[in-house]
Amino acid sequence: MGADEPLFAAPGGMMQAGLWGGVGLAIAVALLSGWRDWRRARRDDPDAVSMIDWPTVQVFALLTAAILGALAVRG
Repeated sequence: MGADEPLFAAPGGMMQAGLWGGVGLAIAVALLSGWRDWRRARRDDPDAVSMIDWPTVQVFALLTAAILGALAVRG
């Protein structure tokens, strides 16, 4: 460990790999929430409502993916 390296630095870009993993997870959540919203819009029983607002989940997941992607590219 050299004098110019931070004390708690992840070796070999492991932090960047973790950020890309977070991007993948956020995109997976966005896809899942889009599918659930599509199913909600086409349900047979209009009284069977969900407790989760899927479009909001999708927006937050996409924002998270964009922010983590920007951090990962920045390096």
